[in-house]
Amino acid sequence: MRTAPTILHLDMDAFFASVEQASKPSLRGKAVVVGGLGPRGVVATASYEARVFGVHSAMPMGQARRLAPNAAYLVPRFGLYRAISERVMELLRALSPLVEPLSLDEAFVDLEAGGAAWDEQSARLVGVRLRADIRAATGVTGSVGLAASKMLAKIASEQAKPDGLVVIEPGTERAMLGPMSVRTLPGVGPATGDHLRRAGITTVEEIVEAGEDELVRLLGKAHGHGLYAMALARDDRPVVAEREAKSVSVEDTYDVDIHDRVRVGLEVQRLADRCVRRLRGAGMSGRTIVLKVRRYDFSTLTRSETLRGPTDDPAVIREAAARLLDSVDTTGGVRLLGVGVSGLADYTQEDLFAQAAGERAVAEGPVEEHAAAQAEEQPALAERRWPAGHDVRHTEYGHGWVQGSGLGRVTVRFETPGSAPGRVRTFRVDDPDLEPADPLPLVLRRSEGAGGAGSASAEGGGEACGVPGSGDAQAGASSA
Repeated sequence: MRTAPTILHLDMDAFFASVEQASKPSLRGKAVVVGGLGPRGVVATASYEARVFGVHSAMPMGQARRLAPNAAYLVPRFGLYRAISERVMELLRALSPLVEPLSLDEAFVDLEAGGAAWDEQSARLVGVRLRADIRAATGVTGSVGLAASKMLAKIASEQAKPDGLVVIEPGTERAMLGPMSVRTLPGVGPATGDHLRRAGITTVEEIVEAGEDELVRLLGKAHGHGLYAMALARDDRPVVAEREAKSVSVEDTYDVDIHDRVRVGLEVQRLADRCVRRLRGAGMSGRTIVLKVRRYDFSTLTRSETLRGPTDDPAVIREAAARLLDSVDTTGGVRLLGVGVSGLADYTQEDLFAQAAGERAVAEGPVEEHAAAQAEEQPALAERRWPAGHDVRHTEYGHGWVQGSGLGRVTVRFETPGSAPGRVRTFRVDDPDLEPADPLPLVLRRSEGAGGAGSASAEGGGEACGVPGSGDAQAGASSA
């Protein structure tokens, strides 16, 4: 363990929802839920205002709507989230060469490795400056934890939420951890927590009092030893700059169970081709093909086949996935399918030849799938889809976002990140003056100049946009 709190953990606050609130003035201070809006959608992120009603990540969207019926429900804009995440990671890499991203909104930083901090005072100053820099560069906030280990830094950032900074000074770890719930420790989920509770262990201090032998008896050798070490605040894991991908996979959840075996087969082939494109995008090939099937009763089956050598050949991966599907009973219906490749390796010479030979197959896909895709595109040509929360532009009214759509109509609120809350207008879904648009930056960089900021403000704050009352905002939230 280190003698100074020079490991930093950054966790952006309700990241997806915060980005949406920063992008949409009418949603600031309101309950916002981001996720899949279909019958089987789940919550990706809920704003702190929505969490008051009990909404949380991974909750079924239907349950979230019952808990917070007046919240704004939005489809994720991952391109925008990735762009903001990249800007945040740039700020972290300016502090140290050792930055370990865990997701789009979370990362560890070894401040000592970059010479940015060497004691408690310098580490605290870095944390304060980093939070200010992130807000200035992105328009959203993050919470920072500083400690002598990764485990403690992550616990500190959780304590700091939202938009705060917590430093755990070396020597105080045991006293700080003692009264905390066992669920605070990494790897203690609901099942392990219940198992420990039945044994009379509910706090971290009670783990220490129970002793290592008792933990091993209750949880097994590996988990027991590891949990006891964490309860004693022992964690020597280094910050690792690059985390090697162990697998590449894609999956789809279907709004209605698929019963047709032919359709299931076509979906698996389509997923295999998507997986190949992602595999090649990462410059990798793999040996083991994995099929994932979640059936109508929520039971999930995985099947795998290991090839003689690594490949990225779409025909090989499709055939392997089809063979794996043959071993799965899908009679009752399928709600989720996934195809993945593990045992990853860099390209081999054979892979390069396979890529050249298979390029056309990936582009064209199976003939049946191509025909099915064309059939699915026909209604899309007749009626464009307008995902809730996504950006649009109108010839007369300028930039806005989709508040909701249905019955041949789409409702748009016209506002920009730098404007006042905007006015709501409704159009036909095929209105020629309305078209999808790219998201506007939440914060204009200096190089974009004052003119860009002025034009954006004028676009969102002109006569067409107005300023709605609170009832207007509530109506939009419930209809989205």
